[in-house]
Amino acid sequence: MSEDPIFTPPLFTEEEIETARVFFAQPVSFIMGAVRMDAMPAPDLPEVAFAGRSNVGKSSLINGLVNQKYLARASNEPGRTREINFFLLAEKLRLVDLPGYGFARVSRSIADKFQDLGRAYLRGRANLKRVYVLIDARHGLKTVDLEALDALDEAAVSYQIVLTKADKIKPAEVDKVVADTLKAIAKRPAAFPRVLATSSEKGLGLPELRAEIVRVCIDE
Repeated sequence: MSEDPIFTPPLFTEEEIETARVFFAQPVSFIMGAVRMDAMPAPDLPEVAFAGRSNVGKSSLINGLVNQKYLARASNEPGRTREINFFLLAEKLRLVDLPGYGFARVSRSIADKFQDLGRAYLRGRANLKRVYVLIDARHGLKTVDLEALDALDEAAVSYQIVLTKADKIKPAEVDKVVADTLKAIAKRPAAFPRVLATSSEKGLGLPELRAEIVRVCIDE
């Protein structure tokens, strides 16, 4: 007699998914781009930040979460984002777009300058609830990503891996990348032990990511 399959409960209830959808449907606006720590908004609201290699799809993901096409500006030029961009959602939460890393079209001195700004933000922002590190599902974790995770572990900032462009590969390949990524971060002290696969183009995984953010920042 075959055994019944193991039941795996969903990550979030239907109510949590709907609550998050409604929350992210509220007004959202660009506040500012900061190039210095002392020019950033007061740390009086919870924040979640998005980090990743240049062209991994940070802007598209942020736009997808809030159902707007042009809130966060995407660029085909790696390294264009040289400031920390803040977006205010529902007057209750700030979404933060960090400068990309892993590009080669800007000088080393310029790259160091705005990556140093990102590191300073991570170390000095007490209201930062979690960093979502975006990884291209087609490529998985690369050396430059591991260096970023090292910095997050050192700063003791909670982070979670989000795979982007998951619609570009087969579902079985997505499952493998998720499993490989979970294994790679298993012993990292600041890594949240769940990996979400998303597609900004198809909407895959965005309801779950919204619910994750609401759980971390609003429901606590």
